[in-house]
Amino acid sequence: MFETVIGLEVHVQLNTKTKLFCSCPTSFAEHQNTNTCPTCLALPGALPVANKEAAIKAMRFGYAVNANVNHTSTFDRKSYFYPDSPSAYQITQLTKAIVQQGELFIDLEDGTQKRVSITQAHLEADAGKNMHEGNHSKVDLNRAGTPLLEIVSGPDMRSADEAVAYLKKLHATVRYLDISDANMQEGSFRCDVNVSIRPKGQEAFGTRVEIKNINSFKFVAAAIAYEVQRQTEAYEDGVYAQEVYQETRLWNVEEGVTKSMRGKEEAADYRYFPDPDLRPLIVTDEMVAEAKIMPELPDAKAKRYVEALGIKPYDAHVITSDKEMAYYFEEMLEHGAAAKTAVTWLTSELLGRLNKAGRTIEDSPVDAKTLGTLVSKITDDAISGKGAKEILDHMMEHENRDIDALIEELGLAQVSDDSAILAIIDEILAANQDKVEEYRSGKEKLFGFFVGQTMKASKGSANPAKVNELLKQRLG
Repeated sequence: MFETVIGLEVHVQLNTKTKLFCSCPTSFAEHQNTNTCPTCLALPGALPVANKEAAIKAMRFGYAVNANVNHTSTFDRKSYFYPDSPSAYQITQLTKAIVQQGELFIDLEDGTQKRVSITQAHLEADAGKNMHEGNHSKVDLNRAGTPLLEIVSGPDMRSADEAVAYLKKLHATVRYLDISDANMQEGSFRCDVNVSIRPKGQEAFGTRVEIKNINSFKFVAAAIAYEVQRQTEAYEDGVYAQEVYQETRLWNVEEGVTKSMRGKEEAADYRYFPDPDLRPLIVTDEMVAEAKIMPELPDAKAKRYVEALGIKPYDAHVITSDKEMAYYFEEMLEHGAAAKTAVTWLTSELLGRLNKAGRTIEDSPVDAKTLGTLVSKITDDAISGKGAKEILDHMMEHENRDIDALIEELGLAQVSDDSAILAIIDEILAANQDKVEEYRSGKEKLFGFFVGQTMKASKGSANPAKVNELLKQRLG
């Protein structure tokens, strides 16, 4: 039996207005090579200047994960050549990162939490982008110099599920902190996965393989599963040393396999040395104060939902796992929705319809105010749950209609007036005297018949709870 050992290096693109060492904008999808200047093009004589906003965002992350935030950190040059790196080196932090020794707690399926250590989070400049069209290769340097926060975990995860849980928690955290949009499709949240196996009980780590630049939770899980199987089979076949060696591999999405990219470099291969053009990054008291302005983070928010609102821990976890969903939920409460009812209508009714339509909470045709108002109408007995579902279906096609107008237009107002319901009940009982006698003789299953007839006669508008209550009185 083998134990899997996983560590992750996550590259988070910080949502600063300008690049890490120059004033070029970081806006996405601009015309190629327009967001450039002598500094990010690495032209002779151009000097870098560190971005204060990037440093503050890195510090805010550090405080959020209980890390040490160094008030003095340094920049180093990591030497390598790629066509999309015009300087032939990357400015990063090796010797002393701005954030060190943090932690993140992940939620496991059994309801417990596990601590994953964060070795460090350091600032570095991103490379550009290679584009291949037919026989031609082109380079777009708009992204070159964009600030990245590379977050390095300890080798603490033992399964693909734990790795994905860590990534999702990290993704939610940086989005709550508003330090990155963490858009995986655009590459602003991507990770390198380090995977090894070892016989259970062995303390020494096995040979580590790095899988580069994965930008999907699904692909992370699939790449880990494939790599664990590959290494396990090599070990069992007696060819572990020959087939598993320290290297960098890529995940091939189409084939569902990892493929060798290059031998893994060590620090010496990169020829690190202190960047001669950048002084140490000194953190001021003003920067510390700004970085410590912290929103309510997922764990604290989930705890509050459970303790103050009385909702289930699982539901609290689902809602807080996504910043937009949590804010949507809270806005529903502000517009009259009861917490427990709001949970059901958000996580089951609305999300079910959004998933079917291929949409997200961010582009929902039903806003939080409207759904909150609809849910409050159910609580106030102004409309039945069935009627509310009909209205929600209608609003998925016609955005944010007025709830009261829709209730009237669709004839879904719920009757809760005792006299109106009793009039219907009396008609049903008068028309079914034989069944009334059978019920009173002990055939209590007929109660459902009377409820159904009453609801049918009211065309579904009668309040079901009132129908049950008043029927029991009449039949009693």
